[in-house]
Amino acid sequence: MIGLEVKDLSVTVHDKKIINHLSIQVPKGEIHAIMGPNGTGKSTLSYTIMGHPAYRPDEGEILLNDQLINDWPPDKRSHAGLFLALQYPVAIPGVTVANFLRTALNIHRKSKNPDDHGIPIPEFRKLLKEKMKMLKMDPDFAGRYLNDGFSGGEKKRTEVLQMAILEPEIAILDEIDSGLDIDALRIVSEGINILVDQTHMGVLIITHYQRLLDYIKPQAVHVMMDGQIVRTGDANLALELEEKGYDWIRQEQTTA
Repeated sequence: MIGLEVKDLSVTVHDKKIINHLSIQVPKGEIHAIMGPNGTGKSTLSYTIMGHPAYRPDEGEILLNDQLINDWPPDKRSHAGLFLALQYPVAIPGVTVANFLRTALNIHRKSKNPDDHGIPIPEFRKLLKEKMKMLKMDPDFAGRYLNDGFSGGEKKRTEVLQMAILEPEIAILDEIDSGLDIDALRIVSEGINILVDQTHMGVLIITHYQRLLDYIKPQAVHVMMDGQIVRTGDANLALELEEKGYDWIRQEQTTA
């Protein structure tokens, strides 16, 4: 099924080319993982796909459901079904998790139907309770200010909770496993798996560690180096990277 497609993408940041003719496809209903050394452009790729104004393509195309979105602002991309779980979510003191999520959901609903007056509060409370239960989150968490004083793991759970409420068509998870202990990693992973099964969303996971892929089984693992996808394989490729690191792939690239 049509989902996210990146074609021959190049991105320059502060006069340095970070993404270099990169291409990748993430169909709806599939989970893909990108792994690679630090500084290879993984987060730059996620920001560019989502439309961060500081990360503009020099060339290439970004397509969502076969629509070219290069010039779309982030909110339009979000309304069309694209979601980014941030590596470093922003704290918003004074705005509760519940109010933030209800506002975001209502904006999405109105973008699809201008006559939509928003989800009724009782219906939203029921929805929020269901999604929080799925992620094994304390109901009192909804009354806390968004990411204000949250631990790393709490921030990541909140990002996945937001994804569960909005149900995007394509979700990009930028190091969603960082800051999670073993139990939280398992719970968050189970939640992502349930969402993929229920909504048939496509997921692009950016991660350094194979341990996440013990719980979330990707259809494809892509290795990114120097702004390019240099190798693609199945889940076994992640195990090989865990055992051998990246130098062997770099040596193969140099030889080639």
